[in-house]
Amino acid sequence: MKMALFLPSALLLSFSVFASSPNWPQFRGPDASGLSDQSAPTTWDRETGKNIRWQKPILGLGHACPIIWQDRVYITTAIKPNGKSDLKIGIYGDGASYQEKESHQWRLLCIDKRNGELLWDKLGYEGVPRVERHTKASHCNSTPATDGKRIVAIFGSEGLFCFDMNGKLQWHKDLGKMDAGPYNDTTLQWGFASSPILNDGKVVVQCDVLSERYLAVFDAKDGSQLWRVPRKEAGGTWCTPAVAVSDRGTQIVANGWKDIGGFDFKTGRELWHLEGGGDIPVPTPIVANGFAFLTSAHGKYRPLRAIRLNSTGDITPPSVEITNNSVIWCLPKQGSYMQTPLLFDSVLFSCDWYGVLSCVEASTGKIHFSERLGPGGEAFTASPVAAGQNLYFTSEPGNVYVVPAKPTFSVLATNSLGDMCLSTPAISEATLYFRTRDKLIAIGGK
Repeated sequence: MKMALFLPSALLLSFSVFASSPNWPQFRGPDASGLSDQSAPTTWDRETGKNIRWQKPILGLGHACPIIWQDRVYITTAIKPNGKSDLKIGIYGDGASYQEKESHQWRLLCIDKRNGELLWDKLGYEGVPRVERHTKASHCNSTPATDGKRIVAIFGSEGLFCFDMNGKLQWHKDLGKMDAGPYNDTTLQWGFASSPILNDGKVVVQCDVLSERYLAVFDAKDGSQLWRVPRKEAGGTWCTPAVAVSDRGTQIVANGWKDIGGFDFKTGRELWHLEGGGDIPVPTPIVANGFAFLTSAHGKYRPLRAIRLNSTGDITPPSVEITNNSVIWCLPKQGSYMQTPLLFDSVLFSCDWYGVLSCVEASTGKIHFSERLGPGGEAFTASPVAAGQNLYFTSEPGNVYVVPAKPTFSVLATNSLGDMCLSTPAISEATLYFRTRDKLIAIGGK
């Protein structure tokens, strides 16, 4: 592996900027980092109630993660009134879909984060889903986002919705039939999963589906489209974009397979372009101090790589494992399929679908360890988060592995949520909020 080196200090990520904030406003929280400096419990017990503050049943099915603003938790769900939706977890390659022709209700819930009390429950949309969903997916995969003034949510093919902080619908934009599926089989429908991002009063949407691929920015006040640029993807992606600020200004970083790149936030102009990697990309870019860390894992390659945000033009190397002035380092077989990695200070933690956790030096790509979480056989979809000096990795059956944020491997504790979990937890004021198949669970010291 060819590798270019740079100063490790350039990649040190300080999370003290948002450490005192109680807010977790989008997928993976502030700056999509997944980090909180407030320590949360490392052990809990469902039978005795140890460190479990409350549990709230949630009707319907949704993998959308909880978000938090001040003392309120917001969560979206898709309810099938005439029965419970099926969900098939595990490690399997079957791409089948569920055909659900019954009417569904897409709802936005507001819950008091202190005691789990339901404050309100608002209907956003009702109708028969326009597309099918993967047997492991839901009709409500995309995590909402808030800036304290409004809440935006994508309810799959039902569109982009904006609510005020009391759940009143402000506007709704039909984005068309968002038929997300693999590039090599247009008969499969797996459901949309990219989450919207709110930044500077604007809504960022990455839409890579079989019918069309584009990146767009809308005015959060009224939903008017400010710009839209086509993407050169070959098929569906399920990646949430990231907003990055570097010495060249603000840019949107979009992950993908055929079209990975940076786009000017104001105009959508492509700044840099990269191709290659897993052909069904899911993870979100990690951005910090002038660099982006990108991964994907399906097909021949599963790279994990570091990219300079001040790159220009086409930075694609002749093969995935090769580096250049823009691709600082690349580990061609160390990437993750479903999970977005975690950057803690100057170390990256990347967990693959099978639960193999790799710890990589962010400045060089040096691998400190690659070790399996648990006994094996579990699939991992939810992305990790960090509370204080500990990392939390959640398997689909609902086992949470607590790992110290160190370049040496150990598992501090393993805890059960007692339910399936494919949703990334939120953190606020030393409390973890897990969205499971049927519940929202708050875990924190009483």
